[in-house]
Amino acid sequence: MAAARKVLVIGGGFSGMSAAIMLARGGVETDLVEIDAGWRSYGAGISLHGATLRAFAQLGILDEFRAEGSATDGLVVRLPHNDQVIVTIPTPPMPGTGLPGNAAIMRPALAAILARATRGAGVNVRLGLSFEAIAQDADGVDVTFTDGSAARYDAVIGADGLYSKTRQVMMPDAPRPAYVGQAVWRAELPTPEGIETLNMWLGKGIKVGINPVSAGRAYMFVTEDRPANDWVDEAELLPRMTALLEQFPSPILTRVKQGLSVQSKLIYRPLERLLLPQPWNAGRVMLIGDAVHATTPHLGAGACIGMEDGIVLAGELLGKPTVAEAFAAHQARRWDRCAMVVENSGRLSEIEITGGDQAEHNAIMGRSMAALTEPV
Repeated sequence: MAAARKVLVIGGGFSGMSAAIMLARGGVETDLVEIDAGWRSYGAGISLHGATLRAFAQLGILDEFRAEGSATDGLVVRLPHNDQVIVTIPTPPMPGTGLPGNAAIMRPALAAILARATRGAGVNVRLGLSFEAIAQDADGVDVTFTDGSAARYDAVIGADGLYSKTRQVMMPDAPRPAYVGQAVWRAELPTPEGIETLNMWLGKGIKVGINPVSAGRAYMFVTEDRPANDWVDEAELLPRMTALLEQFPSPILTRVKQGLSVQSKLIYRPLERLLLPQPWNAGRVMLIGDAVHATTPHLGAGACIGMEDGIVLAGELLGKPTVAEAFAAHQARRWDRCAMVVENSGRLSEIEITGGDQAEHNAIMGRSMAALTEPV
């Protein structure tokens, strides 16, 4: 018998939807609440490690990804002034996916694919509300919602992101997200000529990457060292991003810069990280995804480990006789992998900020990408 017959998922992001899909398909009555009434996903493109494609296969959305996203082979690092290739780092393919190991898709497109799968699995999706209060005893969890309704669950999953309300309420003394000293600018653009997979250019205090996200379309990210976490007004996005690209005489990036406009879906985000010590649960309430292990995007694996959390936790709740045993098994399986991503991504950030050893940077990238292909 499964550990839980009725589960609440708080948060309709990638990790929350992954947990809800797998629980509902396993026969668990599953409610998902999302504070955003429009269930929107903001952002431009998202780079995905090949291991994310394994998660897509488990969730049953790999074919939809094939239709709307992009999978390519390798990471190409170029000189900033003439586009000469410095190194090509392999991105090992994931067995069973039939796809190479580097992938990308527009973030709203992936969110829409997962939302369709969530509803299709029979999850009871409730939008525009969150929880008001959580009270638990030895046998279950009573939840009051912001619309005044209430329900009782065998377990609750907090998948409400970096600034998790669930974490704040259930673990008020937990560490808070920390700014790492870098920010990332993103834009959508036509795929430049000669760009067939993820490409990067390394400058002084700045890194530029372009990754194809679909047929004829790509997204660009510009990672900038910024000592202070300052607010950037939306009207400043285009001139500031253009100014950053001025530092790269690269012919490819020069053409990209000239084509940027306010229609390029420009996004700015300061980078923060969090690795919560275990336990990641408070009784029958378990946190997953960015709520416990938010990473910088240097390995393209943040979405991957969050979705894996949802899949693994659902499997343990379906396979273990008690919630306590399921939660313990989940945490034992997830710590090493998630800590590796957060810590290695953080080290890559430090190397970039301090102008550290590029050989170490490349070695960490290669080692981490290979580790992510290992069984979960």
